[in-house]
Amino acid sequence: MPDTLATTVSHSLDIKHSRFIAHAAPIPHVAAALEFLQQVAVVDATHNCWAYRYGNDYRSSDDGEPAGTAGRPILAAIDGQGFDRVMVVVTRWYGGIKLGAGGLVRAYGGTAAECLRVAPRLPLIAMAELDVHAGFEDLGPLHAALGAHLAEKVGEAFTADGVNLHLRLPADQVELLKNRLRDATRDRVRIESRIEPGPSND
Repeated sequence: MPDTLATTVSHSLDIKHSRFIAHAAPIPHVAAALEFLQQVAVVDATHNCWAYRYGNDYRSSDDGEPAGTAGRPILAAIDGQGFDRVMVVVTRWYGGIKLGAGGLVRAYGGTAAECLRVAPRLPLIAMAELDVHAGFEDLGPLHAALGAHLAEKVGEAFTADGVNLHLRLPADQVELLKNRLRDATRDRVRIESRIEPGPSND
């Protein structure tokens, strides 16, 4: 699994009198990427170029720089550093010397990459969801098992003969939890897997 950022970070670089500042942040959802852009974009700067990746969803913008010289290199830096669920904005103040297309690619990509390289990382964990039905006589072993396997109760509904739980837990704990519950309840518990919601940085 890739990592996300543990916190918001920034990094600045001066190249031929142009100043580049990268701001990077973890994003909990796609809409948060453009919210972060609004927070850090500098209105009187020459360019505010950006890119984000959220799983298979990604976007980038050259914000007036020649096509392919800013947004895509920033996205390449995110991928190259092994990050996901991250937004990076690189702001440039033009210093009077043109960098050329190759120079721009190196400047935007390099500023973003260095910002991410030194940033604190937070591992993303593959998560899974389960529906569990247990009788009242098995509630004790059931709840004991949840904490041991890092399972979070997302939903809970009592029925005439027991309880239905909707659980969310690390994917690598699913089989361990199933086995523990079957052993503890003599296979009375009913367990169904839901579609996995994907990685989490919770």
